[in-house]
Amino acid sequence: MPSTPVPGLPAMKRTKDQAIHIGARLEDRFHTYRMNAASKRGGVQTVLPFTGYGSDSWVRVLGRVVLAKPGKLSAPASGSVQALRDGVRGWRNFISPPVNDAVVCVRIGDEKHLVTADRGGVVDVVLPASLAPGWQTVSLLPEAEPDAEPVLSPVYIVDPAARTGVISDIDDTIMVTALPRPLLAAWNTFVLDEHARTPTPGMAVLMDRLVRENEGSPVFYLSTGAWNVAATLTRFITRNLYPAGPLLLTDWGPTRDRWFRSGPEHKRTQLERLAKEFPDISWLLIGDNGQHDEAIYSDFSRKHPQNVRAVAIRELSPSEAVLAGGRSAGRGTTPQDIPWIYAPDGAGMARQLTDRGLLPDAG
Repeated sequence: MPSTPVPGLPAMKRTKDQAIHIGARLEDRFHTYRMNAASKRGGVQTVLPFTGYGSDSWVRVLGRVVLAKPGKLSAPASGSVQALRDGVRGWRNFISPPVNDAVVCVRIGDEKHLVTADRGGVVDVVLPASLAPGWQTVSLLPEAEPDAEPVLSPVYIVDPAARTGVISDIDDTIMVTALPRPLLAAWNTFVLDEHARTPTPGMAVLMDRLVRENEGSPVFYLSTGAWNVAATLTRFITRNLYPAGPLLLTDWGPTRDRWFRSGPEHKRTQLERLAKEFPDISWLLIGDNGQHDEAIYSDFSRKHPQNVRAVAIRELSPSEAVLAGGRSAGRGTTPQDIPWIYAPDGAGMARQLTDRGLLPDAG
């Protein structure tokens, strides 16, 4: 027996909504409530730009649209001295509600493109572009706020001649956080001042050497962290002298077909994407042995051996391993010609990379 039509609601729309997971529907209702409350308090659509990247023919633009009072939120990529000095409690990154399906005008040179954010307010779109290699900027402006000042988003255009690159995990790799433990993760994310986050010894020096010895090499930071903390992570990377590079984060919460997103699946998807986008680049993959990095990098090495230069795994200390929920089971079977190195810090990794001829001797 056919269902009774609902007045004013197209049949296609009903079918689409019914296919969305109940968790996503509840989250959408919660976002709508928060948006209405923020609008009553004078909130306007505000774009938070994230660092993007691209080639000489396209660019991936990343950002997030939230409701906030005018001037309340500063661009996370502003690079101002004050922005780098000010400590920011993590919870402040979560209180501005995202704008579902917001329309944003992206300007690349003289070209304008209208794009739509997803249901979490995230802008993640690939657009045609012809930009010179190196750091460039694009501008973003919400269509709902035509009189607002456009925000600039940095994008790194990878040189077509680049043949090496670096992809690094963040948590427990360049930053000691023990993120997999739920209570400690919540403390680090929502409470801890970003100045109190601890950089892994020697990692910034190692990554700086890798970039200097391979001019034009792109650096990507791959994490299961939420886009809400992109500003905090950007300041941490800058303050601790890590090479600048795009953050490849995710969005917490329900999806259209499940209650929670898969962190490992996010990492696998982004690695596959980079292999397709830059097929001529061989990556140095940096991670830790806390949970999933070894297995993820091992799978990627087997599928794309031509895209893996080496794998460097930070060994957690016994106490860090306990906080992280234990160590992984190991890398398993991988191509024999791909070096795997293990060390507790950046200095140990640098020595082993030097011994294998993958990094010139600093002396």
